[in-house]
Amino acid sequence: MDAQGRGRADNIDPADQWVLNPDTGEYELRLSSSGPQSSVPGPRRSASRSSAGRARSATPGRDTRQSPAPDLVPGPRRRRGVPDEPPPGRRRGRTKPKKSRTKKIVLWTGGSMAFVLVAVTAAGYLYLKHLEGNVQTTDVGDAAKSGFSKDDAFNLLIIGTDKRTGAGNEGYGDKNSVGHADTNILLHVSKDRTNATALSIPRDLIVDVPDCETKQSDGSKKVIQGTQNVRFNTSLGQFGRDPGCTMRTVKAVTGIVPDHFMMADFNAVKTLTSAVDGVTVCVGKAVNDPDSHLKLPKGESTIEGEQALAFLRTRHSFGNQGDLDRIKVQQQFLGALSRKMTSSDTLTNPKKLLDLAEAATKALTVDIGIGKVSTLKDVALELKKVPPKNITFTTVPVIDNPAEKVHATVVVNQTTAPQVFDMIKNDVSFTAVKQEKKKEKAAVAARLKGSRSAASDIRVDIYNGGALSGAAQETLSWLQNTEGVTKSSQLGNAGKTLSKTTLEYSPDQADQARKLADLMGLPAAQMKPGKSEKNSQGLPAIVLTLGKDFKGAGKPLTTPSKAPENIQKATADKQVCST
Repeated sequence: MDAQGRGRADNIDPADQWVLNPDTGEYELRLSSSGPQSSVPGPRRSASRSSAGRARSATPGRDTRQSPAPDLVPGPRRRRGVPDEPPPGRRRGRTKPKKSRTKKIVLWTGGSMAFVLVAVTAAGYLYLKHLEGNVQTTDVGDAAKSGFSKDDAFNLLIIGTDKRTGAGNEGYGDKNSVGHADTNILLHVSKDRTNATALSIPRDLIVDVPDCETKQSDGSKKVIQGTQNVRFNTSLGQFGRDPGCTMRTVKAVTGIVPDHFMMADFNAVKTLTSAVDGVTVCVGKAVNDPDSHLKLPKGESTIEGEQALAFLRTRHSFGNQGDLDRIKVQQQFLGALSRKMTSSDTLTNPKKLLDLAEAATKALTVDIGIGKVSTLKDVALELKKVPPKNITFTTVPVIDNPAEKVHATVVVNQTTAPQVFDMIKNDVSFTAVKQEKKKEKAAVAARLKGSRSAASDIRVDIYNGGALSGAAQETLSWLQNTEGVTKSSQLGNAGKTLSKTTLEYSPDQADQARKLADLMGLPAAQMKPGKSEKNSQGLPAIVLTLGKDFKGAGKPLTTPSKAPENIQKATADKQVCST
């Protein structure tokens, strides 16, 4: 190596050896001059022609070239034509040029940070795979969606099972239980993430459990026959039923289709509450329950672990000592847990976050559609967008089972429950949230303002866009024979699936559209001005497409705008004392 090459090698700071590789876009550590070199030219040699001649005539083997001046920093490319001889003055012996201390600190810090980032990235990937190994999944077939969409409303069925699994659970529940659906909450999150509704389903609700296809351990499929007039909690575990059977039962009872499920046992309560250092609950009177071993003073208390589980399981300390009162306590607890999990005290504490990640993934069994940790993270982030004040806890409206003399079970209240179910199905909030802008809302409402044509003047083509089979023909018969809309035609399937029924029309057909909307009980928001089509006679016709919300010919499609007055409600942002 010549003197120039030696000088450059001697004066390179190790932090300078991190070089951007243009092929990969990543920084690489270059430890020797034998490695790949940068394409940028190095400094030009500093000897003039005359000094070069003197160097050639010097004693062989001896380096007679000039050392760089002590105050010059090697490295930057010199401008062409600028002399590089040292300034006049006394020359010193060979010394290393001084590098700025600040620059060294920055470079060394940058190099160290690069190592840290690489280590953290690698550790993060490994930790993510570790967490993924914690999560158990169950294949429930078409009862659940195959993936999760961040752009749609979604329904998540949360199941708490009474199965005694895991160390420390020997004293809880029925030791012979196959794992029934002990606690059940259907969580609906709105499409715009402004609100969510957590609908508790009593375990003692009398339902018909439908036939259910389950996947066996050997990969085969088995259809488990349904049962009628049984408790809801038997939709899981009984006869080998899996969570998909519970999801199908929810659909049969409410008409609401769960997209995914999450299931946890006793350990979930203990580990999650311990991971966040406890949650704060409130009781209106002192509690001393020998059955659940719960002891709490009047007022607020912070509970975790075994005590938190006892709080959820107690049935003899609140209200009428029944399951409906226990549901209210569970809702209060879940609200407190959600506040603690999303508090700054938790989110800014790395240890708590890691503990929470471990506890949550170990506690859960989910469907394969959300079985990856990255997908569970997406679900959590979408939930985090909902303001706690707009998360409503409510319960399926029920009445005592009229078939029983001694009331032990309940049945759906057919007076108020359908309105609750319709609100959830149609993504209507149970709390007052900001919806459309006033001008937009007024413009939508204006679609129903104006004159109406006679029913006999309405020309309409009817399509099925997601309603039950035969719905279009049923509607055609009803409109022609009952309502006098004789110029109507049924044209089969629309070729698309709509969640809501729509009515499309051109501006000059607005009077026909308003009349048909009145007959159908169609909201203004589902009227779509702008276009129509030609019917079989080549005449302009408005287009009615029946969506999934279609309830039957003659049944109004108007969605309730608020919940019934007499249903039980609570929101996640408020602390409520159980009594």
